[in-house]
Amino acid sequence: MQDISVSTLIDMTIGLARGDNDQDRFSNLLDAIRKSIQCDCVALLSLQGETLVPLAMQGLTRDTFGRRFKIDEHPRFARICASKTAVRFDADCNLPDPFDNLLLDYDGDLPMHSCMGLPLFYADKLLGVLTLDSLTPGAFDQFPSRSLDALSAIAASSLKVALTVSQLEQQAKQTQQRFEELNEDAWDRDGGEIIGDSPIMQALKADIDVVAPSNFNILIHGETGVGKELVARSLHHLSPRKKQPLVYVNCAAIPENLVESELFGHVKGAFTGADKNRMGKFALADGGTLFLDEIGELPLAAQSKILRALQNNEIQPVGQDKVETIDVRVLAATNRDLKQEVTQGRFRSDLFHRLSVYPITVPALRERNGDIVLLAGYFLEQARRKLGIVQIKLGKDAQLVLSRYNWPGNVRELEHVINRAALKARARNHSSKLIIVSVEDIGDLHSVVTDFESPKRCATNESEVDIALGLREATEAYQRQMIVEALTAAEFNWAKSARMLKTDRANLTRLAKRLGIEVTKQHQVKVG
Repeated sequence: MQDISVSTLIDMTIGLARGDNDQDRFSNLLDAIRKSIQCDCVALLSLQGETLVPLAMQGLTRDTFGRRFKIDEHPRFARICASKTAVRFDADCNLPDPFDNLLLDYDGDLPMHSCMGLPLFYADKLLGVLTLDSLTPGAFDQFPSRSLDALSAIAASSLKVALTVSQLEQQAKQTQQRFEELNEDAWDRDGGEIIGDSPIMQALKADIDVVAPSNFNILIHGETGVGKELVARSLHHLSPRKKQPLVYVNCAAIPENLVESELFGHVKGAFTGADKNRMGKFALADGGTLFLDEIGELPLAAQSKILRALQNNEIQPVGQDKVETIDVRVLAATNRDLKQEVTQGRFRSDLFHRLSVYPITVPALRERNGDIVLLAGYFLEQARRKLGIVQIKLGKDAQLVLSRYNWPGNVRELEHVINRAALKARARNHSSKLIIVSVEDIGDLHSVVTDFESPKRCATNESEVDIALGLREATEAYQRQMIVEALTAAEFNWAKSARMLKTDRANLTRLAKRLGIEVTKQHQVKVG
C-alpha cells in the first residue's frame, strides 16, 4: 500500500513557511504533493460563495485560471464539497469531469482516469478543495485515508493563512487609502495655504520649501496667534511623510503627572487607573510627524524622555521593560524665548539644540506689511460660506482701520474680528444681496486689546483697581483681574496660567474658586 511519507508532510510545511507570497506558498504545496502522489494535474481552488475559484494549479491549461466553477453545475465538485474526507471517483464514473479538455498537452475528452478530491476544512468551515487527476486508473486507491486527512489539514491551514493574510493586506490598503483621503480632506477643509505676499512671508515660505522635504526636527517660534500650527501642517504636507499621520499634542494641556503616559503610552496596571494598554502620541505618529505645540510648557522630566526619543528613535511606555523603536519627525512650537528658558534652567539645553537644527520664526501680523487686507479677505470668504451670504466685501474705511491696528493677537485676533464684523454686517443688511463690512461693524478694536496682552502688562495698569474698596476687597479685585487676564492670555489653560503667575496650579484653581472665577465650556471666563 502506498502512503504519504512523514518527510513529504514536513517538506509541505517547510515550503509553506518559505514562500514570499501566496502564489509561492501554493506552488510549494503542489510541488510537495506531486513528489508523493503521482498525478498528471493538481489544482487548489478556493470557495467563494457557491463558486470554486482556482488559486494554483499544475498540469492544466493556463486559461483554467480564468474559469469560475459553480458547484451546482459540476457534480464532482458538489460531491467533494459535501464530504468531510477525501473522495475517490471510480475510473468508470460517469459524472462529468470539470477539467475535461483542460489537461495540459492532452486534446479531447479525458479517457478512463483516476480522480480524487480533498475538501479543505478549517474550524468546520469549508474553505476550498484540492483535486488530483491521473491518466492511470486506480492511481489513488492505495493511499490510506488517515494520510489523506493529514494532507487535507495542511492544505486547509495553508489556505486559511493565505486568505487571512490577503484579507488583512486588503484591509490595511483600504485603511491607508482612507487615511490618505482624510489627510487631503483635512488639508483642503482647514485651509493649507499660507496667505501673505509680504517680503517677510515670502522668506518664511522659502524656508518651509527648503526644510520640509528633509527629516530635520524643527522648532517653530512665534507669538500667540501667528499661525504656528499652519506652518507645521505645511511642513508635514510638503514632506515625504504626507501620507502618514500628523499627530497634534498641546503640551500645555497635559497634566504634569500624565505627560509621560500621554507621550509614550503605558501598559495595563502601570499606575492607578491604567486599566488597559494605551499607545502614546509618539507611537501613533510612527512613520509620520508629531507636532508638539507649546513645548516650552513641558516639565524637565518629560523633556529628557523626548530627548532620548529624538536621539535614539526609541520610546519606553510607562510600566514596560521593553524599548520600542519608532520613526517620528518632531515639529515643536513655542511662543517662549527658549534660549532664555535654557539660561534660567527651565528648558534643557541639549533638547533645545536638538530641536533647533533649522529654526523657523513666524512673524507677527504687525510685521507683515500689506498682508492684513489679504487675510481679511480670506477670512471674509470663510465667513460668507458659514453664514450663507451671497456676497460680502470690506469697505475702504474698514480696510484702513484694519491696516492701522497693531494686532497684538495676530492672525487669530483678525479672524475673530472679521467673523464678528461679518455677523454684524449681515444683521444690519439682511435684505441686501451685497453686504459691505463697515467701520461700525468692526467696532472699537482697542476695546479687545486686553484679550491678547500679557498679564504683566495689564496688571500694571493702576486704574484697574479702586483703592477706595479697602485693602481686602482691593486685593481680591486685583487678584481677580490678574487671574482673568492670565487665563485669557493662556487661552483658558489653568496649568499655563499658573506658570505665568508663578504659582501652583492647584493653588490657583482654589484661589479662583474662592474669588468666584470659572471657565465655561465655551471658553469664557465667568466671574461670579
